[in-house]
Amino acid sequence: MDAVNEKHITVNGIELFYEEYTNPTAKHTLVLLHGFLSSTFSYRRLIPLLRKDFQVISVDLPPFGKSGKTPSFMYSYKNIAHTVLHFIEMMNWPSVHVIGHSMGGQIALYMMKLRPDLIKKGILLCSSGYHKRLKWPLILSSYLPFFHYYVKFWLAKSGVRKNIENVVHNTALIDDDMMYGYLRPFLNDEIFIALTRMIRDREGDLTTKMLNEIDTPCLLIWGQYDKVVPLSIGEKLTQDLPKSKLIVLEETGHLVPEEKPEEVKKYIDEFIAEGILV
Repeated sequence: MDAVNEKHITVNGIELFYEEYTNPTAKHTLVLLHGFLSSTFSYRRLIPLLRKDFQVISVDLPPFGKSGKTPSFMYSYKNIAHTVLHFIEMMNWPSVHVIGHSMGGQIALYMMKLRPDLIKKGILLCSSGYHKRLKWPLILSSYLPFFHYYVKFWLAKSGVRKNIENVVHNTALIDDDMMYGYLRPFLNDEIFIALTRMIRDREGDLTTKMLNEIDTPCLLIWGQYDKVVPLSIGEKLTQDLPKSKLIVLEETGHLVPEEKPEEVKKYIDEFIAEGILV
């Protein structure tokens, strides 16, 4: 029977929190990366399905969840990707499959570009794409004293429930456990200081040219009614990634691991079992 361990490890100068679901009979290791303003919590309905057949590692990307939030860390996508890659090397896994939701998908793409030898296949769940770097007036404003209070106000303005309603198509799924699970990481003000640093460091998503150079096979799974990262982004990513295919889940929003975990698991199983895309 597989088991779960919650652990912290220092990697690349920051404390990384991860959940490890060991499975002695598994032939494949999956590394799960969540989206912006989220945590390992977003995979709570998918992990119980994945762990039956795979060794599963779910990571809190800094500065989110229970990972470190030090303002001295560089929160660029490239450096976060380097941190996860270094973590994989420290764990002595020869290669893994990486699953990334939303922002986590963009981190996964950086990982594939930086170290294709470590990543067998990529599964992108409503991955972010084609965002430019934030505009200079906002970046410069982030150096103002107490700017993190503005970040906190901006995130709190719409409220937890409204934010969740924006990422799920079936709002009947929203309950107190879900709302608290997504709220909990923001009860500590350190996250807002780190997010201020992230405004400065975030370099934008990979360009079309960079995506064209990624040779790793990728499965893209998208919600038909994704309001956060529209389906058109998934269609463009499929065109720009040389070895990729797109699956669209009907009556589904942005948070596909919450809304359709059984369907996502089925497509992951098929993708990992099949041969290399050409």
